[in-house]
Amino acid sequence: MPSDALAYRLRPRLTPVRACLTLGLAVLALALVELDIRTGIGDGLAALMAPGYAAETLVVHFAWWPRLAMALLAGGGLALAGVLMQQVLRNPLAAPTTLGVASGANLALMAATLLTPGLLGLGREWVALAGGGGAMALVFALAWRRGLAPVVVVLGGLVINLYFGALSMVLLLFHQEELKGLLIWGAGSLAQNGWQDAAFLAPRLALGALAALWLRRPLAVLELDEAGARSLGVSLRHLRLAGLGLAVFLTGCVVSVVGIIGFIGLAAPNIVRLAGSRRLGARLLWSTLLGALLLATTDLLLQRFSGALPTLIPTGATTAALGAPLLLWLLPRLRLSGEALPREARAIARRHPAPGHLAAWLALGLVGLGVVALLAGQTATGWHWATPDDGTLLQWRLPRLLAAAGCGVMLAIAGTLIQRLTGNPMASPELLGISGGSAIALMGALFLLPAPDNLTLVGAGTLGALASLAVLVGLNRGSGLQPERLLLTGVAITALFDAVRAVVLAGGDPRGQQVIAWLSGSTYYVDLTSALTVGGATLLLALAAAPLSRWLDILPLGGASATALGLPLARARLLLLLLVALLTAGATLVVGPLSFVGLLAPHLARLLGFSRAGFHLLGAALCGALLMVLADWLGRQWLFPEEIPAGLVASLLGGAYFLWGLRRL
Repeated sequence: MPSDALAYRLRPRLTPVRACLTLGLAVLALALVELDIRTGIGDGLAALMAPGYAAETLVVHFAWWPRLAMALLAGGGLALAGVLMQQVLRNPLAAPTTLGVASGANLALMAATLLTPGLLGLGREWVALAGGGGAMALVFALAWRRGLAPVVVVLGGLVINLYFGALSMVLLLFHQEELKGLLIWGAGSLAQNGWQDAAFLAPRLALGALAALWLRRPLAVLELDEAGARSLGVSLRHLRLAGLGLAVFLTGCVVSVVGIIGFIGLAAPNIVRLAGSRRLGARLLWSTLLGALLLATTDLLLQRFSGALPTLIPTGATTAALGAPLLLWLLPRLRLSGEALPREARAIARRHPAPGHLAAWLALGLVGLGVVALLAGQTATGWHWATPDDGTLLQWRLPRLLAAAGCGVMLAIAGTLIQRLTGNPMASPELLGISGGSAIALMGALFLLPAPDNLTLVGAGTLGALASLAVLVGLNRGSGLQPERLLLTGVAITALFDAVRAVVLAGGDPRGQQVIAWLSGSTYYVDLTSALTVGGATLLLALAAAPLSRWLDILPLGGASATALGLPLARARLLLLLLVALLTAGATLVVGPLSFVGLLAPHLARLLGFSRAGFHLLGAALCGALLMVLADWLGRQWLFPEEIPAGLVASLLGGAYFLWGLRRL
């Protein structure tokens, strides 16, 4: 939690009253400027009550004023939900977006739109409530054994976000026409065409605010320790469920109307706390007001400058892009001692007596699976076994096989390096934000550069991964690259990637289809030349990682032991992180940023008995290749003639394993 000393230093300069007053004046000034441009201030104010007959006043009455009201309502509701979550979990990083509640509500609404649209007639908020409640229940189940420790809660929320995002991507790939309108809405759009949405949301948020006011005294007890709260006769379990249930209800109501609005629920409560508010009642009041004004200010600024922007930018994506730096700023002010995840040394499984023989069997299995993937497949007439002289092998199947195997090897080696480097069995390129940084750079190159070639894309992806790496190292160097802070930094980078992805997909650009296919990890566009390039890069980077096995054996012992054994600790960490960035960029270019192979393959290798670093790298590489080749082949055959991209199949398998692994911590 932020320290009291920090809050005391900030209080004379920034108080909740001053923050809300400043933002209130900003909203008023921006609103008056916008009204003056549209109709004139007098006519714009009059249009609030009576639309008149002029086209300009009709637009102001039925679009501009409802949008401002919606921004205030949605921002206040999300901020109130954030305060409740942070109070119940005693976690300053708890928010509707970081805990997966918003993504769960979004997935539920997408599924209901496709499968059971009749449910939406019963009330969109109830469908969203069911999805958000399910996501929160999963996070609770993951973190319950660790006493709802902040790091485990945030990690659980992150993986739920990624997992539900993968499921949403599957629905989007197969139902693009039906869900086209949900792309902008899902990114957090405040656009309105009447007062009906504001009339729908206002009474529900008012009911939630009254319930929060009624719960403020019992919830204040949660600031005590467990023993102190129980001595007062309070049922902590029921109180936590009531507080989180109310937060999920508020989030579901907002998401059902405007989609996912990022980081308002994180920003407003933390700003109010840092400004000096300590009592729960004051934080509920000022956070709600500040959240409403924050979202209104952001949306008014976005409307003011939208004409100068090349594409439509949803408000939710803008708040996520602004919130990621806030999260990075908060990280050094968090105290995470005593809540660390288990170190890598504790996760060591049994050693295999003959790891070389086991690696040979895995290699033989990879060859066998490769033969099946090349020769076996479905056609319009059923299953078909191709002959070696079949031209489709070299033209279609062989490039996909080579690309999938190469990317699996690169991600597996990157995951092994990062897990041994950080001493954290839950680390991977996907969770540390390295894949997200590479993806941001690749999307930027696709949309900003005229016809970029593969070499340009590889360079852009590498630069993006290195930039994420620089952020990771820069923010965590002072703490000795602690695993917990590395992972929480990855949360912020992943949030920024989500914002960029939302802007790209909501813009309506025809290249969005290619981006969707790439984000989902499809190998469909890989030709033989690209596949051979991937294979060559995989071989070179794997050979570069092999001599570093001695460092990887020493690093899990801890910094002091590694230094005592003569290891140049800082140089070794930087070199390993650089290699991780190169491996991640190469794989992300082909299979997208959400495969989870970097998490899953090192664990499978360790469970099989590969314990020493050299054999661990080899076993993880073989497991990663097996996983990706299997995922690519299953994705082609499972729903034939439809195709599920390999990255999505791997992410669904890897995400399920992550949930299981985090539950066992």
